[in-house]
Amino acid sequence: MTTSPTPVMRQHAEQQFAEELEALRRDDSRSRPENWALSPWAVVRYLMGGKLDSGFEVSPKYIGNPRLMEIAVATLATDRALLLYGVPGTAKSWVSEHLAAAISGNSTLLIQGTAGTSEEQLRYGWNYAQLLANGPSEKALVPSPLMQAMRTGRIARVEELTRIPADVQDSLITVLSEKTLPIPELGSEVQAVRGFSVIATANNRDKGVNELSAALKRRFNTVVLPVPASEADEVAIVVKRVAEMGRSLQLPAEPPALKEVRRIVQIFRELRNGKTEDGKTQVKSPSSTLSTAEAISVINSGMALAGHFGDGVLRPHDMASGLIGAVVKDPVQDQLVWNEYLETVVKERTDWKDLYRAFRDLD
Repeated sequence: MTTSPTPVMRQHAEQQFAEELEALRRDDSRSRPENWALSPWAVVRYLMGGKLDSGFEVSPKYIGNPRLMEIAVATLATDRALLLYGVPGTAKSWVSEHLAAAISGNSTLLIQGTAGTSEEQLRYGWNYAQLLANGPSEKALVPSPLMQAMRTGRIARVEELTRIPADVQDSLITVLSEKTLPIPELGSEVQAVRGFSVIATANNRDKGVNELSAALKRRFNTVVLPVPASEADEVAIVVKRVAEMGRSLQLPAEPPALKEVRRIVQIFRELRNGKTEDGKTQVKSPSSTLSTAEAISVINSGMALAGHFGDGVLRPHDMASGLIGAVVKDPVQDQLVWNEYLETVVKERTDWKDLYRAFRDLD
């Protein structure tokens, strides 16, 4: 008896976009670095989207300045590691995953940085049962994702690098400069195979950030990913991701009307920028980051409410609680900021009366 595979909530990029990656491989006649699945040109095309010579349409994964993606890919084609830097919600992890998927065909060699990340998690650990029974040996060694990437010539990803304690961060210096990982317990080392590199992400807004040492900074080429430059870009990102996640989560609701997406994005941008889109009114900014990712979350939450407890059509009252939750992180300071914005901006817009009533109904 055969059983169908259990559906997962979220596929890895190389699984979800396998058809696009295969189409790019077929059309890709340009030179590629050793152990790369695609040429640098094809990696950028995968990220930015577009029509191939065969007529196949590649969907955009990153909506923004293509030059940033070209710089990122060119960095990985050299001996430099790549640091994707920016405020929360600027698609750093998303870009990191897709870069690894397109270059290595594997985005899963991942180390999640936290305040508790140890040097062993970055470098290697030990199977203590084997270690006690037989002493240090290759069999007792537990390779980290970084070591696996070095051995196979692939991309290793380090998420939230600045959350890792500074002394642990610096254990990367030898790997990035010498392309070697010493194993003194065995009197040996792992030398990186061509194709190996590291993509790290970091942001400067979260608490608990550990500054990178000057020595480690020199080993990275930094690409700063900005917030979407225009409202149109941000709306396009939100519409695309909401549609993808709605299908993945099987939300029983219609895709949101463009008008509703634009209103949520406009609220986020105005509070984030401290002024209305027309520049005529100054507003206070809350303590929350109000990233594009949070706007996507607000709309997905609203779609779940509309689908499971409404008529399947996203309406203002479906989004109201999620939006307030995204804005009001500090119950005192942020609540004052939100109330002022609600009364001086939302209330005064004649075509936003339904949205204003939805917010007030929650008071």
